[in-house]
Amino acid sequence: MGERIRASFLSVGFVGIMSTLYLGLMWAPSVAIDAFESPAAQRIFYWHVPSAWAAFIAFAILFIGSALWFFKRSPTGWRLHVAGAEAGLATGLMTVWSGTIWGSAEWGTPWDWTDVRLNTFGLLTLLALFLVLGRRSQPDGIETRDVFSAFGLFGFALVPFTYIATRFWVIRHPGPVVATGSDGSLQSDMALVLFIGAISFTIFIIGHILTSMHITKLEQRVEMLQSEIDKGG
Repeated sequence: MGERIRASFLSVGFVGIMSTLYLGLMWAPSVAIDAFESPAAQRIFYWHVPSAWAAFIAFAILFIGSALWFFKRSPTGWRLHVAGAEAGLATGLMTVWSGTIWGSAEWGTPWDWTDVRLNTFGLLTLLALFLVLGRRSQPDGIETRDVFSAFGLFGFALVPFTYIATRFWVIRHPGPVVATGSDGSLQSDMALVLFIGAISFTIFIIGHILTSMHITKLEQRVEMLQSEIDKGG
């Protein structure tokens, strides 16, 4: 039953993500031609924003898992830490990749090192990369888990900082596009595609995290059995 649930989340989320990409490229209305330097490139927005939303969910899971392991020594917390790091890396790379496409077309450069939000989100993605590669390159143990969990705890401070960055330092990255008042607004068709994307990425990231936790649990069982076999030998 658990396997079916995980597969269902991944399948439904994947179909929704692909549908979002299609609707964003082929169906959603275009922006005003004088609003952007490259109006066609704006359509990557329907992939970029939901993937960033999913990345923030993943980093929240990473924070929760890190806290549960660091303070409670919870095995489930460690599996959440691993799943959050892997999901954060996947969605973070999606966000960065789609953002560089937009930046190249709209700004004439894929990255602006003076933009606060770009750099803080880039650091979050690099943190996830460090945690994923570090766990795979270091022997598993309490001290190793403590170190990586500490990075997960302190690194989460970048999440709210990244979220509010464009409200105070609008350099390259646009401010909020969905907000109350005059801060941002979308046409109903645009909002619908964005909503489908956000829901699809959320479903997919849940499936990704559940699957990652299950794989980590199996890996731990294999390591435990191998240890028992070695002792018996």
